[in-house]
Amino acid sequence: MRGSRFLRQLGPGLLAGVSDDDPSGIGTYVQAGASYGYAMLWTMPLLAFFMVPVQDLSGRLGRATGHGIAGNIRHEYAPWVAWTMLPLIAFNNVVTLGADLNAMAAAARALFGGHALLWVFSIAVVSLALLIILRYRMYVNFLKWLTLTLACYVAVPFATDVHWREAIAATIFPHVALTQDYLVLLVAVIGTTISPYMFFWQAEEEAEDIDHRPRAKAAKDSTTARKHMARIRTDTVTGMVVSNLIGYFIILAAGATLFAHGERGVKTAGEAAQALAPLAGPAARWLFSIGILGSGLLVLPVLAGSAAYAVGEALEWSVGLDRSVRRARAFYAVLIIAVAVAALLNVFRVNPIQALVWAGVVNGIVATPALIVLILLTTREELMGSFKATPALRAGAWATAVVMFVSNVAMLVTLF
Repeated sequence: MRGSRFLRQLGPGLLAGVSDDDPSGIGTYVQAGASYGYAMLWTMPLLAFFMVPVQDLSGRLGRATGHGIAGNIRHEYAPWVAWTMLPLIAFNNVVTLGADLNAMAAAARALFGGHALLWVFSIAVVSLALLIILRYRMYVNFLKWLTLTLACYVAVPFATDVHWREAIAATIFPHVALTQDYLVLLVAVIGTTISPYMFFWQAEEEAEDIDHRPRAKAAKDSTTARKHMARIRTDTVTGMVVSNLIGYFIILAAGATLFAHGERGVKTAGEAAQALAPLAGPAARWLFSIGILGSGLLVLPVLAGSAAYAVGEALEWSVGLDRSVRRARAFYAVLIIAVAVAALLNVFRVNPIQALVWAGVVNGIVATPALIVLILLTTREELMGSFKATPALRAGAWATAVVMFVSNVAMLVTLF
């Protein structure tokens, strides 16, 4: 009984967490482990601590107001605020999606052969078609099973020679090297873990639940607000812990295999797949490629959808992936344009793993202003009512913003 009750509480927070382990995240975590061994393991438990208040605030905002972050910005601030933020969010999502499509194409090519660019456009077209034709929640439930292949990373360290004492020490005691390569990769890890599209997505999913089930809306001064806040907290903590646990083991597996064998720079998906070799042997490339494809297909509607939600809410359109194309034509038009532009970015030949890392860097830079706006919105009692951010949530969210800002500044100083 308790188990079924717990499962019913899982929704937007868990999906946001699962989508965080997208190809961008996988590629960045593999690169972190391959480049620095266990040295970046400390980031995963620390970032989980920072992610929970941020995502909790996002869920509260959507539940309290019935609007996503973009809709609240439009209602509460001058138009220039929305039109300063929205291009950044759209650019960030399209760049990340372009890098993810690149990695998915490399994975498909490893499995079936063919031309990488042809795979990019084929995956984009098929994903959009399935997203439009099928009911979104049915589509996502299927894709979630594909991403279970990522759980294999959890088993890899137990099938190879891990220096556990060194790994545990690296987890507890942070190591930061003030070098350009380290700081760029650190910002990429932070950015791919605390991604702006996750803020927008969780807020929009809570708001959409209200839109589809009017009785689900809790009055801001209602005693039922506490039940919703408890559910959001459970959902968020579960999603962020699962997400970062997988990220932790990906870094650990890459450190114990690639780094230990002197393969310090990962340039291809095939090289990244070797992190699974101790467990899967010759099938490592297949297992890694299936995981990349599954996670990429799962995150595609999240990335493109959060951009379309942001634009649609700012312009007061009808929005929602559960709506038909006929009821939300403009929303789906933005979604299609976002995927098309992301696919066209791959016309420029880039290293897929490096593209994923730099997508994480863009995420890290864009996340800071988005997070500050989220905090300011959720501290307004007249807007949030009983859902107003608690002092502990505010402190955690501001700490996250400070950490992201400092890491961005340190990276930019070393670059320029």
